[in-house]
Amino acid sequence: MVTTPAGYSPTFLPIPLPFPTLPAGRDVRVLPYVHFTVLQDPVRRLPAATGVNIDGKQLLDIERGDDWHLDPRIPASEQTGPAVYANNDLDRGHQVRRRDPVWGDTATATAANLSTFAYTNCAPQAGEFNQSKELWAGLEDYVLDYARVYEQKISVFTGPVLDPGDPVYRGTGIPRQFWKIAAWTIAADDGQFELQATGYVLDQTPELTSTDLTEKAIAAGNPPPLGPYKTYQVSIRDIAALTTLNLDQLAAADQLVPVPAARAEEPRAGWVPLVSRTDIRLDHAAD
Repeated sequence: MVTTPAGYSPTFLPIPLPFPTLPAGRDVRVLPYVHFTVLQDPVRRLPAATGVNIDGKQLLDIERGDDWHLDPRIPASEQTGPAVYANNDLDRGHQVRRRDPVWGDTATATAANLSTFAYTNCAPQAGEFNQSKELWAGLEDYVLDYARVYEQKISVFTGPVLDPGDPVYRGTGIPRQFWKIAAWTIAADDGQFELQATGYVLDQTPELTSTDLTEKAIAAGNPPPLGPYKTYQVSIRDIAALTTLNLDQLAAADQLVPVPAARAEEPRAGWVPLVSRTDIRLDHAAD
């Protein structure tokens, strides 16, 4: 039977993996749910980071539902609620994916499913579905399928990049980038466990835009212009720089192979564009 949600567990993997921390003095609300935790930024009214434990051996299929709700533990004024998503093409973008924490006994899995529909677990995303957004969803499917097929435990951290320059719509800054880190362990030759991790960024920054165009769109009651989604595998240290999270342990376990910095087609040195689902890999065991 489900009692008080314990949230993300730092001892879920064979190697302890604490929830990444923000700089001292950064004000966040720590909100534990069933198998995941949200760090809610009360000023931006969006999650600064989320962390979920996925137990591939115990995953259950639970009917989706669509019961979006405010979290009663914090003031409604600290959450981005339904008004931001009304009468426009913005999606409520799950940060902890609905299916990821849905494991354990039926009551626990059902409670986890419901928990993912808290407004503290979503952020506005462009509603237009295109190949790169499908690729982001494919990445999430890949992580979950990997956990299920190999009965693997995986911890996943996700969130929007809360940039001060994000365009403000209906009182909420609309994130232009989102990040995700998957972490798991493998058995080393000496019988000990080794932590491994990979990092990704989803970018919906418009290629051609201006402050004037953004202001005109918002003045007309429309969301700011957003670009087609682009998905990258990136250095976890780059995610740390984007978010100010302390990701040192995860960065030390990063599986991204460094690439030459002088690749003009990449927006940042070392960011690897993901073009198709075949580009997605966690480790060689999945090949």
